[in-house]
Amino acid sequence: MEVAADGKVTYDLVGTDTDSSTAGSDVPDVLSNASTTAADLSQESDSADADAVDAGAPDQTEVADVDSSAAAGACSDGAYSTDDHKEYGTYEWYIGDGGMPGGLSRDDARKAFWDAIDNITDSYNNCGYDDQVGARHHYRAPTSYEADINSKTQCTPRDGLSTWDAGNLGANVVAATCVWTWPMPGVKNDLREADVRFNTTDLDFTNKPTSSCRNKFDIRSVGTHEAGHVFGLGHVGSGHQNLTMYTNSFTCTTKARTLGKGDVLGLRSIY
Repeated sequence: MEVAADGKVTYDLVGTDTDSSTAGSDVPDVLSNASTTAADLSQESDSADADAVDAGAPDQTEVADVDSSAAAGACSDGAYSTDDHKEYGTYEWYIGDGGMPGGLSRDDARKAFWDAIDNITDSYNNCGYDDQVGARHHYRAPTSYEADINSKTQCTPRDGLSTWDAGNLGANVVAATCVWTWPMPGVKNDLREADVRFNTTDLDFTNKPTSSCRNKFDIRSVGTHEAGHVFGLGHVGSGHQNLTMYTNSFTCTTKARTLGKGDVLGLRSIY
């Protein structure tokens, strides 16, 4: 075990067992007092808070996944942190009805979000680690409900649906995840709902960063990071820029779509 200057703990991945404190159970979620707003109950315009459609040429090659030279390589950096929750069952999620990041159609956004969540549940990596993570997800349907996150990036009363959408967040916030849990004494709390919102009011996104990309965040990289939060991963700080769960997101790179050693180790410690 090694403790870095920023307090993050690094372990050897070999022989790692699941933390026994995560051995809880999935509690059925029955919300009898769902909080709804006028926006929840009405269909939003598809142009609301929408990104401009990507203007890149369709035959351009997507940028390569390259580690930053300013930090340890993704496959050698075992740092991770976890939050106090776990999805003991299957994460069932919906897609909202407003404008989507990158100007994607609702269906294309669903595919991008699905791929991002799969990167976490399948512990997708280029480091040679097989998938030992038992996390699961299932897309349910489109919804007129919204992510329960306001323009100040604050979690609002939940409505019972785990919704992925786009809209207004605090300045310089790329995306946000709000999580609600059931208390589980002695083990990680059971996930009840997790909403994700991309900030399309202040920032631009793309589903295919190319050499002509300028100041756009990769949807699937950001989505993979946020899905990490959904499934219980926390941030890692300075010196760990090549890991998916690094605190900040970078423009015009697909690097965070692919998990590093610490990301995989963190998931294995939960699942």
